[in-house]
This record gives sequence, C-alpha cells and structure tokens, in this order.
Amino acid sequence: KLCGTNYPLSIAFIVVNEFCERFSYYGMKAVLTLYFLNFLHWDENLSTTIYHAFAGLCYFTPVLGALIADTWLGKFKTIIYLSIVYVIGHVIKSVGAIPTVGNQVVHVVLSMLGLGLIALGTGGIKPCVAAFGGDQFEEEHAYERNKFFSVFYLAINAGSLISTFVTPVLRGDVKCFGGDCYALAFGVPAALMVVALVVFISGSGMYKKTPPRGNVLFEVCQCIAFAIRNRLKNRSRQIPKREHWLDWASEKYSKQLINEIKMVTRVLFLFIPLPMFWALFDQQGSRWTLQATRMNADFGGLVFQPDQMQVLNPLLILIFIPVFDFGFYPLIKMCRINFTPIRKMATGMILAGLAFAAAAIVDIKANETTLPPLGPKESFIQVLNLANDSIQVTIPGQDLFQQPIGAFQDPAEYSKLTLDGAQQNLHFDLQFQGSVSTFQHTVQEKSVYSLIVCKSEGILSSHLIADMATKPAKGLSAVRFINALDQDVSVTIGKEQIIRVDKNYGVANYTTLERGKYNVQCNTETEEFSLDLGLLDFGASYTIVITNTSANAVEARKMEDILANNVHIAWQLPQYLLITAGEVMFSVTGLAFSYSQAPISMKSVLQAGWLLTVAFGNVIVLIVAQAALLEQWAEFVLFACLLFAVCIIFSIMGYFYVTVDPEKLTKEEEEKKEMPSNGNEISLVPRKTQL
Repeated sequence: KLCGTNYPLSIAFIVVNEFCERFSYYGMKAVLTLYFLNFLHWDENLSTTIYHAFAGLCYFTPVLGALIADTWLGKFKTIIYLSIVYVIGHVIKSVGAIPTVGNQVVHVVLSMLGLGLIALGTGGIKPCVAAFGGDQFEEEHAYERNKFFSVFYLAINAGSLISTFVTPVLRGDVKCFGGDCYALAFGVPAALMVVALVVFISGSGMYKKTPPRGNVLFEVCQCIAFAIRNRLKNRSRQIPKREHWLDWASEKYSKQLINEIKMVTRVLFLFIPLPMFWALFDQQGSRWTLQATRMNADFGGLVFQPDQMQVLNPLLILIFIPVFDFGFYPLIKMCRINFTPIRKMATGMILAGLAFAAAAIVDIKANETTLPPLGPKESFIQVLNLANDSIQVTIPGQDLFQQPIGAFQDPAEYSKLTLDGAQQNLHFDLQFQGSVSTFQHTVQEKSVYSLIVCKSEGILSSHLIADMATKPAKGLSAVRFINALDQDVSVTIGKEQIIRVDKNYGVANYTTLERGKYNVQCNTETEEFSLDLGLLDFGASYTIVITNTSANAVEARKMEDILANNVHIAWQLPQYLLITAGEVMFSVTGLAFSYSQAPISMKSVLQAGWLLTVAFGNVIVLIVAQAALLEQWAEFVLFACLLFAVCIIFSIMGYFYVTVDPEKLTKEEEEKKEMPSNGNEISLVPRKTQL
C-alpha cells in the first residue's frame, strides 16, 4: 500500500508508465506532419493523408489488443509484449530520420515500418493499461479506484502537454546533419518508451494479475452473427415473427446476454454520426499545423515552432474540465435548463464546427501573402529595374506595366501573363532615356519570373530569371543575391555558409534562412565589406542587389518578392479554444453517457465502439485530403458544414432516444425470474408445450 492508504503501490508504476508512454506517442506525433513535408518531401495532401492513416490505425488496433489480452495472454503479458513492439517501432522510426542512412526510398520504408509497429503497440496496449490499473484495487475500494482513474487521466494529459512543447523544440532549435534534428525529435520519445517499459516491468512482483476470461466483444459479434444467420434461414411466412431481430439468437444464447446486447446496440446506433467530430478534431496535428507554418510566430522575441501550437489542446483541457464541471454546468443547472448528455454532445459538435469556421477565416487572411494559384497558360512576372533611371516596359498583347518603373524600385506585386500555349516567346519593349530596346524571352506556363533590366558599359540589357513560386517551407525566409559590381563577390552568412555571386549582374540561387536580422560579410578580389540585410521575416523571399552608391560605397538594396507572413499565429487561439471546449463537452460527456447506458459486462464493447468512431473519423479526413478538390479554407468550410449537418441528424436521433438504467433493468429481469414460493403460494415455472 502507498503510505498506509488503500492505494496499492503497484499503481505508481502504472501511472509513471502511462505518463512516459503518452509522452512518447504525442511527442512523436507532434512533429510527424512536418517530418513528412520537410524531410520526406511529400506535399501537404499526401502528408495529411499518411498522418491520418496512422492516427486511424492507432484506433483500430485497440480491438486487436483487447482480443489478445482477454482470450490469450492476459493484460500483463499483452502490455509487455506489445510495448516491446512499440519500442522497436520507435527505434526504426528514429533511424529512418537520420539523413545519412540510405536514400529516400530507405527513409520512407523505415518510416512506414516504424509507424506500423508504433500503431500496433500504442493501440494494442491502449485498452489494457487503464483496465489493468483498475484490477489492482479490491472491490470495496471503489472510491480509491475512481481517484486512480482521475490521476491516470492527469498523467495522460501531462505527458501530452510536456511532449508537444518539448519535441518541436528538439526538432527546430537543435540542428543536426545540417538541418532540423528529426532523429533527436523521434529519439527522445523512443527513449521515454524504453523508460515506460522498464518502469512497468519493475513493478511486476507487486501486480495483481487476472487470467484471461474470454473476450466479451468476440462473444457479442458471434451472437449478432448467429441472429442474422438464423433470421435469414427462417424467412418463411409460416414462421412467427419475433419482437426484435436479436431474439433470433435465443436458440443458442441466453436471454440475459441478448437483452444486454440490445442495450449496447441502441447506444452503438447513436455512435454512427460521431466519426465526423473526430474528423475535425484530429486535424489539429495536420492541417492546423500546416496553417501555422504560413503565419507569424514571433511573440516579442520568443519564436514558437508551428507544431508547438498543439500544446494548447492538452493545456486547455486541464483548465476546461474543472471550469465546466464546477462552474459552467452548475450554472446551467441553476438556470433550470435540462442540459442532457445528448445536448452537451450536440453543443460540442457545434463548437467544433465553429472552430473550423474560425480556421477558414484565418486561412483566408494568411493566404493573402501567398501567390494565387496559376492556371494553364498563365505565368507571373515582375520587373527589377537595376538601371540608373526609370524605364517603361511594354509587352505586345499584354496590358501590363502602365506606369514607369523607377530605378531599384521594389515591385508591389507580380503581374499575370496570359500565354498562347504551354510556352511562348514574348517581346519586351523597354523605353529608357528616350530610346526603345526590344528583347525576346521564352516564358513557360505556371511559372514565376523576374525580368532584370540593367545597364552595363552603357548598354541596356535584360535577363529573365525564375523566381520562387511558393513560400519557403517551415516558416523560413529565402534570399538570393544579384551582384551589380564588376568583381565576383563571396557572401558569408553565419559561420560557414558561403555564396558565390558572379560579377556583372550574376544571380545566385535562393538560400533559406531562419527568420532574423542578418549582417553578412562579403569579399571581392580587392576588398572586404559587410552588408546589413535587416530583418528577413517568416515566409518571405527576398532579392538582395549588391551595388555601388554614388559615393563609391557598396550597399545592399533589398526587394521583397513574396510578402512575409503578416497574420500572427496567436489568431489560431480562438479555434483551439472552441475545439477544446467542444472536446470537453463531446468526448468526456459522450464516454460517460455511453458507459451509463450499458450493463457492466458490456463496458468493453462500448469502449471498442467509441475508439472505432475515432478511427473512422481519421478515415474521413484521409479520403477528403487525398481527393484534394478544394483550397484549404474551402475544405475547412466543408468540414464545418458537414459537422453541422451531422449535428442535426444526431440531435434528431437523440430526441427519440430514451435513456435507461442498465442496473435497474437487470434487477427487474432477475425479479421476473424469481416467482414467490412461501406458505400457500405456488412456484410457477413456465414450460413450452408441444402440440
């Protein structure tokens, strides 16, 4: 016992094990989407698809874990063996994140194998650990058992809270192999899972281990299957109909089991609309994280990683649960409003839908700084005038550049070219200081260009160069240099990164940098100088022109090609507040309600049904993401509308649902079986009579 109380010492090992395991799972999952996007170089839709395929698999495997524990190994051995599988999956996943191990195919294979083993491990032990902890208590210590489950839930959220804050820091702030350290971000959760396994095994001698007693879920499925087969065999009109379709299983299964399954199926029928909620909820780790990469994450010098915003969910859960239980719900009750569990769950759906409506608004604003998508036979172009006077640019057949372009003028935006085909040779008429020069360049569709106009040795010339078509990944900034000097320049950024730029308007490739203020060192054959680039902001791309001033000094002229992220990441807070409030009202209430509506022997069946709603919710996201038919904001609106529609259906189903007390019904059934037999009263036993 713990300190002389009724709490078994063994539960300390179980709680620590759960904390480490949840740290391991949520820490790995927090950086998973950006790993797909930036390390495996998948696009956003494929990254989202694989993320939700993994999340869905993690909620399908608990059914397998429960089956193994109840029919074969027992809870203790199931936790041990599947935790070993879990650790192996983490190790493989971490090795797959090391850039020097194999090529792209090897990284993908190791990542998918690791994720598959992790899904089997985390899902397999999910239904076992909490139940195993409950088994450690004697029946007369029900109060202590309930307190244990509260501490157990706290350990889950504490592990999630800490890991979703720490692992993005390990990924983004620690550099290894020349970039983000995904190997470390996956390795630390792997180490925590090893600790979880060691801690759990350490308490082996103290555990109360119950042998496997058979799986109720398996028996329920057999009973339902037998009832369906028996009904199909007896379709003749001469055979009397039965009150309920499950009554066709009465030839093989007891009436008590059939009645209990009837109670369960009524609740499972209510579960049908629920996956839509989870389809929205689980996008915090995929679509919302990707949205955060297109936002400004600077909090007055403290820069948040995009995947760190997920920490808001477990943090707000720890705040909202006591606020709702001790503040909001009692206040509603004082107002004499009958806030039933069904109404709470429907309200949670509405809040989740509103969260996605808020996410759509944020996405629209965040996309204002990105280049619009290009259609067939379309391209973007801007003019960088590096000559010493204004120019007028005319493109025959295109109604662009109505105003003269000043020397070193930073273009406000790109202009759209309309082409005759997939590519076209365009003529550019440049009017400069009273004379007109014509140049010809080939333009490809769906491309972004800068036309560099310069004057070298008294002759006007032009160059067409390709620009970045999308924002830099991971919220980084991108910069390239144009050398207007008559000597080659070597630009040193930081301690090691050296960029060589050819003389006479040579153009370097884009280099991605962390957001910050930069002062770079430059070297030519004859001199050394420094250039102040100023702030290179989140998601922006810049062109830096190295040129001479009128006083023969060297200066940097900065032009912003793609605008910086101007929507602050704090604008995601309302959607996190709404989705978390929705989770508390939907998830906590729904699980408690479904448990209250089923007999004790069927609790595990409802647990499996509840977990499967999460799995199918991720399948919905997988299908929508793979279809990729809509822009991101429109997809958010679609999900919100679908959830509102499902909420209406669920409310109608809940309106006709009659709540029951399974224990009371069970007692009534037992009383019906027991007929009085005292004194002159006769015990009557009903018998079937064959005529």
